[in-house]
Amino acid sequence: MCGFIAAVTDGVFSQESADRALDRLAVRGPDGVGEWKEDGIYLGHRRLAILDLDHRAEQPMHSICNRYVIVFNGEIYNYKVLRSEMETQGKIFRTTSDTEVILALFAAEGEAMLERLHGMFSFVIWDRTTRKVFAARDPYGIKPLYIATIANGVLLGSQVKALVATGMVSKEPDEYGQAGFWMLGSVPEPHTWYRDIQAVQAGHCLWIEDSKVISFRKWYDIGEAWHTEPTIQALSNEEVGVQIRDALRESVERHLVADVPVGVFLSGGIDSGALAGLMVEAGTRDLEGITIAYDEFAGSHEDEAPVASRIAHHYGISHHIRRITQEEFLEDLPKILDAMDQPSIDGVNTWYASKAVAERGLKVVVSGVGGDELFFGYDSFRRLPLLVRIWEGLSQLPGAMSLARTVAQVQAKRTGNGRWRYAPEWAQTMAGAWWLRRSLNGPDVFSELMDSELAAKELQDFNVERQVESMTGSLGADRMMALAQIESMTYMRNQLLRDSDWASMSHSVELRTPLVDSFLLQQLQPLIPEFKRFPNKMLLANAPKNPLPQEIVERRKTGFAIPVKRWFREGVLNSQCTEEAKGERLDWLKYIDQTYDEAKL
Repeated sequence: MCGFIAAVTDGVFSQESADRALDRLAVRGPDGVGEWKEDGIYLGHRRLAILDLDHRAEQPMHSICNRYVIVFNGEIYNYKVLRSEMETQGKIFRTTSDTEVILALFAAEGEAMLERLHGMFSFVIWDRTTRKVFAARDPYGIKPLYIATIANGVLLGSQVKALVATGMVSKEPDEYGQAGFWMLGSVPEPHTWYRDIQAVQAGHCLWIEDSKVISFRKWYDIGEAWHTEPTIQALSNEEVGVQIRDALRESVERHLVADVPVGVFLSGGIDSGALAGLMVEAGTRDLEGITIAYDEFAGSHEDEAPVASRIAHHYGISHHIRRITQEEFLEDLPKILDAMDQPSIDGVNTWYASKAVAERGLKVVVSGVGGDELFFGYDSFRRLPLLVRIWEGLSQLPGAMSLARTVAQVQAKRTGNGRWRYAPEWAQTMAGAWWLRRSLNGPDVFSELMDSELAAKELQDFNVERQVESMTGSLGADRMMALAQIESMTYMRNQLLRDSDWASMSHSVELRTPLVDSFLLQQLQPLIPEFKRFPNKMLLANAPKNPLPQEIVERRKTGFAIPVKRWFREGVLNSQCTEEAKGERLDWLKYIDQTYDEAKL
């Protein structure tokens, strides 16, 4: 797990620009720094040593034939299997790292090797013979990869701020990215905060020649998993449970590959609790669960510490509760915003959980992110399909749309949130219903919150269906499956996974996601239509041989919250906002917007 910068230019990429980018990436890789360059190419790398801790595994790494050079961020969980296969074919390896396996596999198979990689990754490979660059990103987009257009070529890197730090990238705003932030609380890919930087989308790869991108293609589409038709003969509950259990155990075992100890984020929920149980079964020794707690939540349902302690006791693992105070939050806020690679209203909890992991001396932690998207865990999986079905019927009644628009106007005025004005139209499709549920503001706020010229351009092009489809591709007819696809390819990808990356890496911690894994998704794909029969993520809760206690399964979901509402109410952040408060979320959006570009770049 690391960070890198690559420059493909027809001129000079200065050492000063390289140094600034590598300094920006330092926390992603405090264990080593490496550089390599020749005419037209520069590769820089910061290393967090997880596999093969020896200096021999440092990057940029050359293939044995010396033709290929790589910088890589991530983990390939099946690298030992791939290495063994190649060794039987006579291949020789100098390290025990997964990086060298990628190089050897690419030398043998070219870009076709991508589908054989099980893991999270982004990398750049320079071919010294053809003088071409190949770059790729994992199917879910767990690890970031950004590309920037500059005057004399192309930059690639692990962070937006690292690319900006070179001083070679314009900071002109991307109106679509910034409008997405105001509506959803995160910047939707492939856009970023800046016009000349884009995300290489999940499951995509590209080739660069003569300092220009010459091809760009999608090599893996996770969206296809939610287009699966139900099996002709339904499996029994027991048969489904056995197959799910086996697949989850394999995924957890894969995600434990490391030459350093591995911990687990332990909330009071099913996702992290089930993973803790599976990690114990997989033989993890001296497993430690890390829980974040706030005094403001003490004694309330939002306090997950007592429930997490119950889970830790249930599985016999050690447990560390890290309490966060308002004073610590205010002291850390500049650091959080500095670490935040792109504006987001989330990620603070993960930042503190990762801080606690680092304080315990751990470099790797397992997270339960992805459980709700995979196993239909959000309340919206029951409510939104019902809403769309009901609205389809009501919209056929004479006068229904007129009445709905009147009610929506009243609701918008009552709540102060203009997105309700769009409810009658949005509620007619799953994409629109999802947008209504996830969005923080309607497009009517653009003129208030954005540059007027940018706002006008975004308003002219705004269409909910098109916005969602640009992130997910086509949706299937099954509403619940379509919603799972949307959640996985929008909210999870643009917010949960991205926030997990910057928040954990800012403490030099590698965060792993056994429930967000393309190989697991491939294994489960035939069974996904059956998941509707198992409410409350029972399939996940029962995956360990020692299932989660029933009180954990039946406990009302709390989310991964921080007491921002109370801190706002006490005026802690409101005093730092220049406009009148319109609610905690809008205040937080405004505060981030006002301070993001002021953070160190």
